[in-house]
Amino acid sequence: MEIPSAQSFSLAGKTALVTGAGRGLGVALAAALAEAGAEVYLAARSLDETTAVAEALGSAGHRASAIRLDVTRLPDIRMALADGPAFDVLVNNAGTNRPKPLSAVTEEDYDAVFDLNVKGAVFVAQAVATRMLADRRGGSIVNISSQMGHVGAENRTIYCASKHALEGFTKALALELGPQGVRVNTIAPTFIETPMTKPFLRDKEFRTSVLSKIRLGRLGTPADLMGAPVFLASDASAMVTGTSIRIDGGWTAG
Repeated sequence: MEIPSAQSFSLAGKTALVTGAGRGLGVALAAALAEAGAEVYLAARSLDETTAVAEALGSAGHRASAIRLDVTRLPDIRMALADGPAFDVLVNNAGTNRPKPLSAVTEEDYDAVFDLNVKGAVFVAQAVATRMLADRRGGSIVNISSQMGHVGAENRTIYCASKHALEGFTKALALELGPQGVRVNTIAPTFIETPMTKPFLRDKEFRTSVLSKIRLGRLGTPADLMGAPVFLASDASAMVTGTSIRIDGGWTAG
């Protein structure tokens, strides 16, 4: 009887790009890929932040470099990525939220959320995928979505719309790139304690409401997300594309 061997979770020999990598979830995602053996490029608008993260990863024995990149500016994307490294893995993590009732949403709010959450992800994926296809190297694109890409929530109409758009983009791109060996998936976390969410979670009533919907009874931490990108970037997920890994503590199960 032949016993099958599990595919490797190792990312040795792979090169990865993580956007929004200067703080919060981006740091954890980049660290996870680096710890699995990938050479990681950390991109964000603030070079100071990504440089600090790259230096910390380097001190831990990992390979990491910082890139200044505003993903909402197409010329920046093209200039930073067209002649840079060829990536095996892309983690589209840059994102934002401006929670408020729809009646209070401004055009500037809409543009800020959609430019970062959707436009940035689409055109960074375009640049990276174009290189993957040209080099016939295959690869993995991971879009950081949200549980709000699968459900709705009051005061989050624009954010939910942007994450539902990202889920649809991911499915369509998975179908388009699958024949060339490029896999495309999302990670959809629940509320994670980060600099972006802390101001909302200080509100006791809001925090209680959030915890009542997370069946595991606690908020997420950046460390809770670190296994998923390694899985999706590695050969262990060789047949996984066009889907979403929901790290939501059971929020969307009911």
